[in-house]
Amino acid sequence: MAKFELRLPKMGESVAEATITGWLKQVGDHISIDEAVVEIATDKVDSEVPSEVSGILVSQLFAVDQVAPVGAVLAIIETADQVDSTATSTPLASPVAAAPVSAEAVELAMAPLASVTAESPASTISTDRFYSPLVKNIAKEENISLEELSEVPGTGAGGRLTKADLMDYIAQRGQAPEKAVAQPVQKTIADPSTTAEPLVLGVGQERIPMSRMGKLVAQHMVKSVQTSAHVQSFVEVDVTRVVNWRNKVKAAFEQREGEKLTFTPIFMEAVAHALKKYPMMNISVDEDDIIVKKNINLGMAAALPDGNLIVPVIKNADRLNLVGMAQAVNDLAQRAKANQLKPDEVMDGTYTVTNVGSFGSIFGTPIINQPQVGILALGAIRKEPSVIETPEGDLIGIRSKMFLSHSYDHRVVNGALGGMFAFEVKQYLENWDVNRTM
Repeated sequence: MAKFELRLPKMGESVAEATITGWLKQVGDHISIDEAVVEIATDKVDSEVPSEVSGILVSQLFAVDQVAPVGAVLAIIETADQVDSTATSTPLASPVAAAPVSAEAVELAMAPLASVTAESPASTISTDRFYSPLVKNIAKEENISLEELSEVPGTGAGGRLTKADLMDYIAQRGQAPEKAVAQPVQKTIADPSTTAEPLVLGVGQERIPMSRMGKLVAQHMVKSVQTSAHVQSFVEVDVTRVVNWRNKVKAAFEQREGEKLTFTPIFMEAVAHALKKYPMMNISVDEDDIIVKKNINLGMAAALPDGNLIVPVIKNADRLNLVGMAQAVNDLAQRAKANQLKPDEVMDGTYTVTNVGSFGSIFGTPIINQPQVGILALGAIRKEPSVIETPEGDLIGIRSKMFLSHSYDHRVVNGALGGMFAFEVKQYLENWDVNRTM
């Protein structure tokens, strides 16, 4: 008999944890290969974790509603064969389970960097909080004990202490008495009993708990605002040529391709073009480094019937023609509304587009989808009287116009790049070839 560790798989670079929403198998149940064992949920998608082996479930290590980090052992399965428990490092048959990387494996790989920390007397202090080897080394150089380190609030996933958090603390530590800085202020604030008096509902008021997914989305949005220096640029676009062309070809397009031709794939094509011209918009930030993404994977923000938000991703969008883009947009949109998206279809996005115009908004100021550095909001298309410049002089005519609202991370994207990117999308749409076949 052998024991197999069922781990929480890696589900994208921005997903560090998942909530256990239900056990499909109980202790003592028999499990077949590829059979789903547990239901999980992130701020992006609900999914299931299947087993790579057949056997008997002997232990559940997380309860329903508990949060598990990526790579954590969720359950133990006893098998009849001699199965190496390290087999979890191989890809699963299901797209849910890309190869997980456990925290233990990372710690082992970084052991040489952490070795000096082990010699510190402070390391004998017991603590359950996780610190990266880099954070531990900085703490040792600054003579910060683990006891003091445990009082420093962290902004990383699950309250993890990042390098930036520690450097900010060290800067403040040098300006104020150590004892005053080290007070557990964060713990006091985090205590619900001290934040505010319980709200007493008045007449005509009703308390409705937020949904699990709603809370996760809210946390993701707040974290984004706290992480990125948001700034916006707004560009007005004359899309008359696009509107006229689409009206001319949409019936034939649907008859030939079996797909509706909406404006979204046209806009997605324009954004993919602009990202190829300005690759420094297709990046993410990791501490003090910039990660340039070679693939252009466009996220497509979609509102769900329950009011929550999900962002399916069109992979390698720059390689698709308009027919392929329309098929991808329609397929992802339909399955998003039906809650049928797979985990790999909502991960690895490098830039996001959101259509606020679908709800009648002229423009908006969208929040960046971390760890990306930009998001473009498409405003409603409106007919307006406009000045038209011609060789014979200026004329007044009715034109179809819309606003592009570009939010970007001012830590790494300056106003020039943010503005030029939005202007490139504008130019692409305004110069649309009205004789284009597809």
